[in-house]
Amino acid sequence: MPKLKTNRGAAKRFRKTANGFKAGHAYKRHILTKKSSKRKRQLRGPMGIHPSDVGSVQRMLPNA
Repeated sequence: MPKLKTNRGAAKRFRKTANGFKAGHAYKRHILTKKSSKRKRQLRGPMGIHPSDVGSVQRMLPNA
């Protein structure tokens, strides 16, 4: 039986927590001048992964 390989792109984007996975927010890299302060502020910090996507992330990160 071959070893399970980790999806390296997913490994850089998701981190395992006690209650699931967390990831960074999208839309906070560039073209920030037209975005409101409120919108940029709410994009700070980690975001939890939606329960419907947890299975996909677990498949990509078998050793997490």
